[in-house]
Amino acid sequence: MAALPVEGAREQMSGGSMLIRGAEIVLPDRIVSGDLRVVAGKIESIAIGGGLVPNGDEMLVEGEGLHLMPGAIDPQVHFREPGNPEKETIGSGSRAAAAGGVTSFFDMPNNNPAATSLAAMQAKIDSAAATAVTNYGFFIGATPNNVADLQDAVGTAEAPSPTDGICGIKVFMGSSTGDLLVHQQEHLENIFANTGGIIAVHAEDEDRLNARWPEFQDRTDIAAHAEWRDHECALLATKRATKLAKDHGHKLHVLHLTTGVEADWLAQNKGDLVTTEVCPQHLTFDQDDVEKIGTRLQMNPPIHYTEDRDTLWRRLKDGTIDCIATDHAPHTLENKALGFPTAHSGMPGVETSLPLMLTHALDGKCSISDVTRWMCEGPARVYGMKNKGRLEEGFDGDLVLVDLENSHTIQDADTWTNVGWTPLAGMELTGFPQLTVVGGIPVHGRGIGGSLRGEPLCEAGEAGIALKF
Repeated sequence: MAALPVEGAREQMSGGSMLIRGAEIVLPDRIVSGDLRVVAGKIESIAIGGGLVPNGDEMLVEGEGLHLMPGAIDPQVHFREPGNPEKETIGSGSRAAAAGGVTSFFDMPNNNPAATSLAAMQAKIDSAAATAVTNYGFFIGATPNNVADLQDAVGTAEAPSPTDGICGIKVFMGSSTGDLLVHQQEHLENIFANTGGIIAVHAEDEDRLNARWPEFQDRTDIAAHAEWRDHECALLATKRATKLAKDHGHKLHVLHLTTGVEADWLAQNKGDLVTTEVCPQHLTFDQDDVEKIGTRLQMNPPIHYTEDRDTLWRRLKDGTIDCIATDHAPHTLENKALGFPTAHSGMPGVETSLPLMLTHALDGKCSISDVTRWMCEGPARVYGMKNKGRLEEGFDGDLVLVDLENSHTIQDADTWTNVGWTPLAGMELTGFPQLTVVGGIPVHGRGIGGSLRGEPLCEAGEAGIALKF
């Protein structure tokens, strides 16, 4: 593993320009040895086989023994701002993202108060400009009666008008953390018919959840969580959202797919308007892990069963599932210790997703190029992001150098999230980022002999921009 310029990197930033030499470069169609130069935040040149000569106006990074990838894009995080700084803030979440090789994030609106107006969205964008170290985008939350606010943010169906930093509309079709819920047909029709942009849905059927709850309300075993929020609950909502999208010609993104029946149904029915994602935890864990680990793995929608995990992998590989997101949703360990059903649903994940997926690749579940396609290219394509997600001349200099030669056992103390824990504690992972770069600026690094946690390389607000959609 190469020694990286962790010490003193802040003094070497040189206006977003750097030369990375001798790395294994993960291009869209192959992996090659070579050099890559970033000038003023953009990839200026890629030299297969190397040969680029350093100049005095750039930071030099020796990448021998490391893989150079595009920075990962996480299209679903919950950074808990405003309202719950003990769980996360935009600044702390962005630091955690950078530590994990994630250079762009999309944050959800179920805050306290919920982000359901353009003024609330602007407050989050302003906070990110001051505190984030990665690129940022935010979903505006839908309610039964805020279509005018949604239009202010993303425009109408006839005249889409995206706002920089606002990536789309979030609709909770089933209850989850927070008080956002839209499940009445007339309200859903109004949103799908009269707004622009992309609608991302939490697809669980609220009526089925409510009807089945009395059957489960007295159970304290965590297996009840997946039994209550069952396959039919997910499939009903996914079918309903897909029909709404097709009826109104509106782009739809189905968030955090968890069941095999949904994935199989979408393989035959999604069409051109519908995209979907899966979380690393649903590709990694099953009912036995939930029983063993407990409420650290409690989330909505839940981790289901071995056959679901296997089907999700199959549908990810065949292209039915378009990208990977984490649904990073931290809660305190004190809350998680309350047990099921009192503990809140959600888990951290933004800083472990890339090492976890690269570990799967090294274990033979997929390839390194697959991981890049799912975590970098996929989100950029789904959300129409320009110059993101690939190592290509003219694209943004959002990069991550990862070490695929050494594995480490991650523990809670290695994390940057404010809640200070990970559901992967005790797992051996390979592929930790050694250097994360946003717009040519180094933002997080690890070095030989240093801590697995690594250290920041820039000040709050010094890197990252509001994403354009």
